[in-house]
Amino acid sequence: MTLPIYQHPTMTVLVDDSPSFLHSLRYQLGPGFPSIGFSETGAAIAWLRAHGAAPAALAGLLSPSVDTYTLSPQPYNIALHLEQVCGIRTQAQRFMTPSVLVVDYSMPGMNGIEFCEAVRDLPCRKILLTGVADERVAIEAFNRGLIDRYVRKSDAHALDRLEAELTQLQEGYFLAQSESLRMLLALHDFSFVNDPAICGLVRELGARHKIVEHYLYKTPPGFLMYDREARPWLLAVETGLSMNAHFEIALDGGAPASLLEALEQRRVVPNFSDGDGMYSPVRHKEWHRFTSPALTCHGRELYYWAMFALDPEVLEGKVDSFADFLKQHAAAA
Repeated sequence: MTLPIYQHPTMTVLVDDSPSFLHSLRYQLGPGFPSIGFSETGAAIAWLRAHGAAPAALAGLLSPSVDTYTLSPQPYNIALHLEQVCGIRTQAQRFMTPSVLVVDYSMPGMNGIEFCEAVRDLPCRKILLTGVADERVAIEAFNRGLIDRYVRKSDAHALDRLEAELTQLQEGYFLAQSESLRMLLALHDFSFVNDPAICGLVRELGARHKIVEHYLYKTPPGFLMYDREARPWLLAVETGLSMNAHFEIALDGGAPASLLEALEQRRVVPNFSDGDGMYSPVRHKEWHRFTSPALTCHGRELYYWAMFALDPEVLEGKVDSFADFLKQHAAAA
């Protein structure tokens, strides 16, 4: 069980030469799977080309840096700019990202496999809708890596199967975006992203608070989460080592004995997110406002975590809600 470093609702792109079928399928999928339909392959390809690239923020996530203090003959390192992951949440068009393409095989001019070939370079996942007689060509396309799944239109539970595949492939889209960073994150304070126990915790909290999007957060380490109305939550995740660091810096900073005792006994998880994430006698005099009771999660190591309901005003940038997007999308359909 793995967890994408970020995930948000996306657009399902439907391509079929029958406008009536497209209308019916979009209606059946409903708001759980926002979609856009195309009956002309040329228009669909143009739209995918305009919207289907990976977020620009991810391109700048990694950069080379020079360590002037190292004695190594090659003093080059890789710098992680994790704040750019959180920056995706402020992109107004993020919900228009096409994560999954659903295309009919039997279309005039360009069949579904030819269509998938034409957009093969795009990161969106691809589902082919087939008839019974088309199963052989669907299997061949799957083996060639042109499609990720195929669903037969005539199956009795085709819609249920399609919805299940959409859910799985949407997450797979974001997992693929995260894959190149997973090993690097494990070397820093974010190894929890690779721990199935934390993955399960995020899913549990997501269901409890009706979360629809999350982003890896830098300080404190954890996940910034939003529900449909764009109400923000912060899941802070600490390890034994990081809790020790909080205690030692608070001790050096002359923190109150009550805070030192709570940190030493690991009874609270801090959210000193303004600044470097550590206690400051200037900013955190009323330290109770910046902490929450510590809960534990047993995974590859013992984690201490807390969920903070945040004031949107303390976060930089405007975040459009998924609820507002659905209203606008329904009005434009």
